[in-house]
Amino acid sequence: MVRLTKIYTRTGDAGKTRLGDMSETVKHDARVDAYGDVDETNSSLGLARAALDGSDPLDAPLARIQNDLFDLGADLCVPESDTPPDYEPLRVTESQVDWLEGEIDQLNARLDPLNSFILPGGRDAAARLHLSRTICRRAERKVSALIAAGARINPAVLKYLNRLSDLLFVMARTANDEGRADVLWVPGKDR
Repeated sequence: MVRLTKIYTRTGDAGKTRLGDMSETVKHDARVDAYGDVDETNSSLGLARAALDGSDPLDAPLARIQNDLFDLGADLCVPESDTPPDYEPLRVTESQVDWLEGEIDQLNARLDPLNSFILPGGRDAAARLHLSRTICRRAERKVSALIAAGARINPAVLKYLNRLSDLLFVMARTANDEGRADVLWVPGKDR
């Protein structure tokens, strides 16, 4: 259980922060940048949920995703190591990725196939979900760059972010009256 008794530590005053394994790094470290984008994705999902009616069927899965994103951030902030910490680090699991896939399949089955790309917009909740999707894609790119640079990252992290961005696309369409209020791209419309 996490217990926060003091909000400020002053560690950041010199541009430093601690990772979950208590190692010190700079605030602009690529790992910190990646889980910062995960945090931003989570915050944007809070805005999307605020645009939904609490009884909207998208609210409960979004609440679960917000919790999962904290798990994912915790996973990223504790680097995998040959010398693990004295506690079992929280790691994202394949079952969390599988759950996202199930949600995608369930929601997408109700949508008409696309004949064009969709412009991010439509109803308020849909536009916010599209924004969350693009932030999630940025987080995914940052994690991918970490892996390419040789960082040891739980493979389920990248899978989760990839599936989440797909689910957010399908959720945005669902929030747009199951795709009927989607704003379609018309190539070359204003030439």
